Amino acid sequence: MSDLPSMHATTILMVKKDGRTVIGGDGQVSLGQTIVKGNARKVRRLSKGGVIGGFAGSTADAFTLFERLEGKLEQYPGQLTRACVELTKDWRTDRYLRRLEAMMLVADREVGLLLSGSGDVLEPEGGIMAIGSGGNYALAAARALADSGLDAEAIVRRSLKIAAEICVYTNANIVIETLEG
Repeated sequence: MSDLPSMHATTILMVKKDGRTVIGGDGQVSLGQTIVKGNARKVRRLSKGGVIGGFAGSTADAFTLFERLEGKLEQYPGQLTRACVELTKDWRTDRYLRRLEAMMLVADREVGLLLSGSGDVLEPEGGIMAIGSGGNYALAAARALADSGLDAEAIVRRSLKIAAEICVYTNANIVIETLEG
């Protein structure tokens, strides 16, 4: 066991509404009680822009998983769910991958999914899902705003701002990626 302070960081939120899928995340990376970076980019496009994803957890681990997911998407083009199931199978069974500590939200125009190292491949209930230290705050805010007149991007922005006001490991430096249905 290491005596180093643990990394805490992030809030990632996905909202699917009215044919749009939006994933947004904050930019804070903390080490113990110290903010070491405030503008990290935890949300990005994959598969030539057809898939968007965000991660919570160790950055190096998340990049490894994004690379593996890119490989699975090349192997199973246009089949995000199948690529994610194959990735999580590897994640659970491969000795190296099993040690990776991250969670991911990924989406294409058809489906949005949460991926974890324990083998989870989950679709969001009601089109909304969140991960990370501020995930529950953002999730609650997004659910409360879901029936408002706000579009998916506005819900994500407002919900992440609310999470940043509550969670000390989340900031208001927000990055958003959108897919039109």
